[in-house]
Amino acid sequence: MKNAILVVYYSWSGNTRKIAEIVAHKTGGTLFEIEPVQPYTTDYRAAVIRAKEEIKADFRPELKAMPEISSYKVVFLGTPIWWHTMAPPLATFIERFNLNGKTIVPFHTHGGGGVGTFEKDIARMCRNSTVKKGFGVYNSGGSEILAMIDSWLNSVGLQYKK
Repeated sequence: MKNAILVVYYSWSGNTRKIAEIVAHKTGGTLFEIEPVQPYTTDYRAAVIRAKEEIKADFRPELKAMPEISSYKVVFLGTPIWWHTMAPPLATFIERFNLNGKTIVPFHTHGGGGVGTFEKDIARMCRNSTVKKGFGVYNSGGSEILAMIDSWLNSVGLQYKK
């Protein structure tokens, strides 16, 4: 395998997808979008209600497809922050795969609430992995997003393209 980097993400609004696409381009990683079998509605209020109920119940939605990850050494994990943590589809992905021994690099987008418990939750769920410093942005990051991602990738010791 030419590179051993996988960029896994769930995106409801497209903000996390934008970050994931940039990360995949800059690292040469393979991009994989997590898709729940039962998609979330595009209606914001209804999606918020469903997300709150799922997180409160510790629900793990079924996913449409799962990639083969054994050959990847580095796995980026991206999510929007919902109710102070990761979206349930990302939690399903983490729980379904053996990430032991892999380097995990978390990233998130949020609508103003910040990181919440996401990084602590990743560290707990991936405790047999090396978890690097996370990256987060409000919405899609604004006009400085490319420089911000370059700085982050450099800080966690990963090669990147300018």
